[in-house]
Amino acid sequence: MKIDAQLAATIAAVIDEGSFEAAARRLHITQSAVSQRVRVVEQQIGRAALVRSRPVRATEAGEALVRLARQVELLEHDVMVAFGLGDAEPEAAVETAARVRIPLAVNADSMATWFLSPIARIARQHPIDVDLHRDDQDYTARMLESGEVMAAVTSEAEPVGGSAVTPLGVLEYRAMATTDYFERWFADGVSNDALRKAPFVDFDRRDALQQGWLRARGVDPWSVPRHYVPASHDFSHAVRLGLGWGLIPMPQATEDLIELGEPRIRVPLYWQQWNLRSPLLDAIAAEVAAEASRVLVPLR
Repeated sequence: MKIDAQLAATIAAVIDEGSFEAAARRLHITQSAVSQRVRVVEQQIGRAALVRSRPVRATEAGEALVRLARQVELLEHDVMVAFGLGDAEPEAAVETAARVRIPLAVNADSMATWFLSPIARIARQHPIDVDLHRDDQDYTARMLESGEVMAAVTSEAEPVGGSAVTPLGVLEYRAMATTDYFERWFADGVSNDALRKAPFVDFDRRDALQQGWLRARGVDPWSVPRHYVPASHDFSHAVRLGLGWGLIPMPQATEDLIELGEPRIRVPLYWQQWNLRSPLLDAIAAEVAAEASRVLVPLR
């Protein structure tokens, strides 16, 4: 059995866009043509590729088809470059060369502090459309495994599904608060009794950083009042407004904040990408690693 690359690309488009209608607009075909292609590939593989939900989700078989589509698109781009028909002359050719979509997963704090700079440099050199997926660093590797993205910044050192892994460095966090907040809640010191009463800022219900810091201090985090602010920039802004204390990544730390004390939380980060020889994907990895070496604390 041979899977038609066009059919796999249609499955990927439906997943990317979330519906048959949106996929049809992206592919410049009718919605019925999208449905027909999906039926053909599902009949060919003998199982459902999509869960018809809102948004549409991939089944395990669908995830395999999405990975195939992504890899074919990337390899086609590399071949075009090798033939001198792509972006072999970076700055001059970016506007006219055929563009390739690059889905990547990254944690919110990396996106807010260092990750966008290398991506912007790559986009100036290659005709790429970057599609960033944001999630906690403990979950981004799942997107790589499912085929949703080609590479990910993750806290997982073990390769996912045979991916290639490159250590990036450590993003260090410190528990910090404003002077006014500190004087109000910790006038007698950062004791466990004070920590049980002082509200903190939490990113979302899957983020374990603040809870881990409290547990390390011997405080049950679920008994402490909290505010949820699920955006990295807004999170640090909320701390600076005195809404609560929070763990601030060191690239965002400023002199107007007071550190509450140990422990300093160290989150090791890794770059995982498909174990597929691609000059474009390797160029992205090299740029990301170079920026990480300038910003992050070295892994020890």
